[in-house]
Amino acid sequence: MRQFLLSGVKVPVTLSHNEIVEEAKKSFLRVSREFCDFRISKLSVDARKRNDVKYVASVLADHSGNGLSDGILKKHCITAVSIPAEPKLCPADKSLSPPVIVGFGPAGMFSALVLAEAGYRPIVVERGGSVAERVKAVSRFKTEGLLSPESNIQFGAGGAGTFSDGKLVTRINDELCSYVLKRLIEFGAPEEIAYLAKPHIGTDKLLGVVKNIAHRIEELGGAVLYNSKMVSIETSAASAKSVTLADGRKIGCSAIVLAVGHSARDTYEYLIDDGYSVEAKPFSVGVRIEHLQSDIDSAMFGRFAGIPGVPHAEYTLSHRCADRGVYTFCMCPGGEVVAAASEENGVVTNGMSCYSRDGRNANAAIAVSVTREDYGGTPREAIAFQRKIEKAAFSVGGGDYSAPAQTVGDFLRGNVTGRGSAYITPTYRDGKVKYCGFDKVLPSFVIECLKEGIVDFGKKIVGYDREDAILTAPETRTSAPVRILRNEDYSALGYDNIYPAGEGAGYAGGITSAAIDGLKVASALSLKYGKKDHA
Repeated sequence: MRQFLLSGVKVPVTLSHNEIVEEAKKSFLRVSREFCDFRISKLSVDARKRNDVKYVASVLADHSGNGLSDGILKKHCITAVSIPAEPKLCPADKSLSPPVIVGFGPAGMFSALVLAEAGYRPIVVERGGSVAERVKAVSRFKTEGLLSPESNIQFGAGGAGTFSDGKLVTRINDELCSYVLKRLIEFGAPEEIAYLAKPHIGTDKLLGVVKNIAHRIEELGGAVLYNSKMVSIETSAASAKSVTLADGRKIGCSAIVLAVGHSARDTYEYLIDDGYSVEAKPFSVGVRIEHLQSDIDSAMFGRFAGIPGVPHAEYTLSHRCADRGVYTFCMCPGGEVVAAASEENGVVTNGMSCYSRDGRNANAAIAVSVTREDYGGTPREAIAFQRKIEKAAFSVGGGDYSAPAQTVGDFLRGNVTGRGSAYITPTYRDGKVKYCGFDKVLPSFVIECLKEGIVDFGKKIVGYDREDAILTAPETRTSAPVRILRNEDYSALGYDNIYPAGEGAGYAGGITSAAIDGLKVASALSLKYGKKDHA
């Protein structure tokens, strides 16, 4: 059985997914009646002409016969495709201690999953709580302003991505992308993530996926230890021997996967103090912008907006401000701006939406690139730069985790009227914002680039720069501020069995790329410590 792909199928956006398959099926059957099992491989929305919005699809089919000439296939835009790749792991050597996985975000989760399936019985230590504990902690912070520094939107089962819509879009073109999507579907994610150009799971569904993966790891003999913060690594002759947790427990190990999240600043500081090779890296900071989702739909989809079956509009915008990038990030259709602090006396925003994306507001980060020169260039200075903004926001917001907010009109004019908007209600903690200027929160270069970017974005999406849209500050956790350096075999510089992985280690940017990095680290670990005679 061979697989073939028909690309560039353009159909009205009003067609259902089944109707798209039926349309593509006609083209396949003109070539051969032996094609079967038709399904969508990729689906995107082309909204370049707002009154002629179309789906652009690629459709897969199986073929069991012979006699398909390359010329006929090419004529009908059909190509043969290879079987998707899977990570390669050597079975565990049961005489060795289990590896320890530090962190249960996407990198740690996928690393632990495939290692468990290969018989390694990994021990995951996660500083935050389980899914259920985390939901309670996040809800309590939203409604009462009571922050848990260890279990929050940044820390806990599933990592930071759990409470940010479960977006799976990635810019990397890696052969393991489809494997990650397949496994997520296996554990409860919607099946359409396998083919949507901008796939997302939704926070509500991702919570169940994370719980199911943790259960599978435990079924296979592994362990997931929540509320278990690693505070030190004991080494001998360039090898890790054990990790020590905050409660004093010590866990021996054959290897360590360091899959800490991008907000694990205390872990970064420990690694720096202990002599690990850590470098500062560029990152971005900015604000969240909110519009009515119906207005974004109308601006981008014209007469197709609101038609049953037509998805909500999404956007990705960018602009050059002198030598800096200004860009939208983590756009959440029908979502909310969430309180994403993980340190006391600091305010951080992020975006989230559920699977249905049926909220009234659309929101996205607008971020400005920050270079090493902006903060001094060292890892400690990178962390301090983010922290200073967050603490300033806490103070300006009134000291109760309310967030600074401003209308777009006031922001662009540099006014501090203290007035909100009759157009839109901010969603951050159900409206717990303080209307004020951002000059005491964000650096001047960030403010000026944000202004320039918003004006430019208003030329690309009508109404984007409307005066009564709302900005909420700050967005500071777009990516890790540092990178834990590693060798070609994925081990940390100077160590043979410590493996930095994922977004927190500086090697990924989002759920999918972090999961892929975790898979590659697991594969490298197994090739070094697994049975070599399994073939």
